[in-house]
Amino acid sequence: MPHPALPSDALRRVLEVSRRLGVTADLGEVLSLIIDAMRDLLNADRATVFEHDAVRGELFATVAHGLATGGGAVRFPISEGLAGAAATSGTTINVREAYDDPRFNAEVDRRTGYRTHSILSIPLHSFDAELVGVAQVLNKRGGAFGAEDVLLAEALAAQAAVAIKRARLVEEALQRRRLERELELAREIQQRTLPRTLPVLPGFELAVWSEPADQTGGDTFDVIPLSRAGRNGDPHTPVEQVMLVLADATGHGVGPSLMVAEMRALLRMGVRLAAPWPVLIDHLNRQLLSDTPVGRFVTAWFGLLDAPKATLRTFSAGQAPLLWYHAHADSVEVLGADAMPLGIGRELGPCEGSTIRLKPGDIFAAISDGIIEAEGGTEHPFGIERTCDVIRASHRLGAEGVVRAINEALAAFTGGAPASDDRTMVIVRCVP
Repeated sequence: MPHPALPSDALRRVLEVSRRLGVTADLGEVLSLIIDAMRDLLNADRATVFEHDAVRGELFATVAHGLATGGGAVRFPISEGLAGAAATSGTTINVREAYDDPRFNAEVDRRTGYRTHSILSIPLHSFDAELVGVAQVLNKRGGAFGAEDVLLAEALAAQAAVAIKRARLVEEALQRRRLERELELAREIQQRTLPRTLPVLPGFELAVWSEPADQTGGDTFDVIPLSRAGRNGDPHTPVEQVMLVLADATGHGVGPSLMVAEMRALLRMGVRLAAPWPVLIDHLNRQLLSDTPVGRFVTAWFGLLDAPKATLRTFSAGQAPLLWYHAHADSVEVLGADAMPLGIGRELGPCEGSTIRLKPGDIFAAISDGIIEAEGGTEHPFGIERTCDVIRASHRLGAEGVVRAINEALAAFTGGAPASDDRTMVIVRCVP
């Protein structure tokens, strides 16, 4: 037997509810409007909207008449209760006496002292047929819910589902914008912590460059002056020694950026306290091991450049390759790591590293894997060999010129595609 047509007065009230739902995109307000409209228009005692959590396979309510949720949500599996039955069947369920139906879950009644009799459960499907929830209306005043009540409830449900879907989309968009603003702030803070000017070293050129794949990156670098003539704070005053660092935390994004930020903070504190090189690196490793989750680690290269002696003390904890261009032979020597990455094991092993002597025209390059492993139009990545070729071809252009040349070659190789991993370079050149 077909449903009766919706009376004009009921239709007018549905349209009024639709109008009110259309002027707000706040999800809490939308839910409150829906339960009030369901209760009042169906002449019932209470109403509830259970939202659908597709990820957890649950229904939950944060707004309901007579139910104090304490700011939390009442949750249950979508397979339970009359609400679950309406959700899974996709049809309205009208029950005259709840306690006569084995699907009824009386837990809420037991907790609140309420007594449910008649109950109407209506699935809420949005315009794209997505299940967004279930509306329930309890205890029709004067008897059970009739056919006209079902028709009215389903008309309200159609409007409610669209309003909930729209409110969710607006809420998600606002959350994305908030997250983007927070990530942009994090990126700005991260960038501001990096050295803005590089120290001047007699006989040497330094160049650094870093680009995160996301708003925040898991790569970092540092250039820390260890001795400055006169110590007057003037960045143009020549420096005799600097510590150079390139670090790369596993992954990219906020988590890895926090890891490398912690490492830089610990490193600078250790340098300020004049901690010996092996002790400093060992403490960095132990602290990162203590602070980071299992499976997370940091590869790092540490260099101590002594300008008067033209020497570079180098130690790599899992950071490879390191590229040493020999000007006299016009060749590039590829150096490997000295130890495993930081934060994997308690014992890192000897952290002394090795000392090399840089001759006029020599270049030492620490380059993160985001450059070496960059993918282009071929089946092979950018690679070590191509990077070495670029350094050989650009060695007369200065340290900054080497950085530009690598970036230009990288852009040509990738076709200008966005980076899938953070990219960082630290270049040292002994002036001919």
